[in-house]
Amino acid sequence: MTKPAPPIRIYVDADACPVKDEVYRVAARHRLPVVVVAVGFIRVPQDPLIERVAAGTNPDAADDWIAERVGKTDIVITADVPLAGRCVKSGATVIAPNGRPFTEDSMGMTLAVRNLMHDLRSAGEVTGGPRPFTPRDRSAFLSALEEAIRRLQRAPGG
Repeated sequence: MTKPAPPIRIYVDADACPVKDEVYRVAARHRLPVVVVAVGFIRVPQDPLIERVAAGTNPDAADDWIAERVGKTDIVITADVPLAGRCVKSGATVIAPNGRPFTEDSMGMTLAVRNLMHDLRSAGEVTGGPRPFTPRDRSAFLSALEEAIRRLQRAPGG
């Protein structure tokens, strides 16, 4: 007898995440649990499928909490590149709020660019920051999340 696969679970790195409402709607449609993780208190809808976690006051507490728990049947929503790298190493599906997937193939270059931009900013260079979040980003995110859920559901034991 084979052991059933763990359920698909969505983890949201909630501090400054612009797509929380979209995650709640998609997860409700698929009846998937959502874990909303933040450094401190964050308001979430009253729903038995949505769990709120205040991970602690350490700046990396939410990242550490998520990275220590994710696995192959989980989806992580984050714009945090180091957290994305840790979750990809654990086998999780990782999606940025703009819909861009983080993968094993893309993590090396993504981390290198992130570190370069950090070094430039530390040296006083004005880099302009991230571009504004757009409706096209929101739409790309919804498509990427839906695709990730369906792929995990089709996987053996999903």
